[in-house]
Amino acid sequence: MNASNTLFSPVAFAGITASHRVVMAPMTRARSSQPGDIPNASNAEYYAQRASAALIVTEAAQISPQGKGYSFTPGIHSEAQVQGWQGITEAVHAKGGRIFLQLWHVGRLSHPDFHHGELPVAPSAEPFEGQIWKVDPVTGQGGMFDSPTPRALSHAEIKQVVEDFRQAARRAMRAGFDGVEIHGANGYLIDQFLRTTSNTRTDEYGGSRSNRLRFLKDVVDAVSDEVGAERTAIRLAPFLTARGMACPDILPTILEAAEYLQGKGIGYLHLVEADWDDAPVFTESFRQAIRARFSRPIIVAGNYNRERAEWVIGQGYADLVAFGRPFVSNPDLPLRLMQNLPLAPLDHSTLFGGSAKGYSDYPAVTVGEA
Repeated sequence: MNASNTLFSPVAFAGITASHRVVMAPMTRARSSQPGDIPNASNAEYYAQRASAALIVTEAAQISPQGKGYSFTPGIHSEAQVQGWQGITEAVHAKGGRIFLQLWHVGRLSHPDFHHGELPVAPSAEPFEGQIWKVDPVTGQGGMFDSPTPRALSHAEIKQVVEDFRQAARRAMRAGFDGVEIHGANGYLIDQFLRTTSNTRTDEYGGSRSNRLRFLKDVVDAVSDEVGAERTAIRLAPFLTARGMACPDILPTILEAAEYLQGKGIGYLHLVEADWDDAPVFTESFRQAIRARFSRPIIVAGNYNRERAEWVIGQGYADLVAFGRPFVSNPDLPLRLMQNLPLAPLDHSTLFGGSAKGYSDYPAVTVGEA
């Protein structure tokens, strides 16, 4: 690693060459068209406004109806959704941007209302504390609702989910994306397979560390076979403890995953750091351990500012830094960071659902300010 790298030095990763290292992190915004969870022109405007990012990673898109866990989130399992995403990729590319689609199966973090009254699925039928955002069909108001104890996936169903990831990756490339990022973080399905607290299976997908890693490997193999390893990435959350995910074996498990991902030659590894109050600290010793196992590009995300971003890149622990909420309210975030310009505040009340307000109406820096 080159310790002379900075947030604003050029970088090559995942088939992309960028002049800086400021990535737009995936952020659920729940503004797809209904019915059908279809990406739309408003979404295209939003992403195109942020095309100056070294890479845009989209909000997560469910790979199948079974993979859905939040109202108004987009999918990548129908032809109408593919066409909607194509409008977004064309808009971003027209502005010179690069964009990966995040592939998502929420697993147990869902609600029967999304599945015709059926229970959400998971590696195991383990009770847990977790909530999802759901809109009441009568009032139109969104709120947080508890997820029930899920049902366990059958062996055949696991194989089908792997195939769903493959087909979603294929559709993403048809829609014009530059690559895909597999969502393996934040307590969703892949993460659920990794952890002893959510995975109590006794077949080849549970028990030992290698068995708990099997589903992740199957998905990465399927996606990389479909779109190429260079255009395949994955997001992981080593220190997550919320949503019933406090697993005593997760750090060694993720380090073993990193060795496998290095061997696969994936485009990048995206590590999300817990960013809530009293969250577990993402330790420097773990940064060193995962870098020793994964020398390919690493993206980190989690409450970074320019100073912290320069530190993590300068230490060689990461190659790029992803920004979520700051990119929502500052569509020209790379420019503002580079020139140390003030950042606009975020309106938290407009994060999920709604109109252009708090979505595509945040202004860029005007001429004279920069």
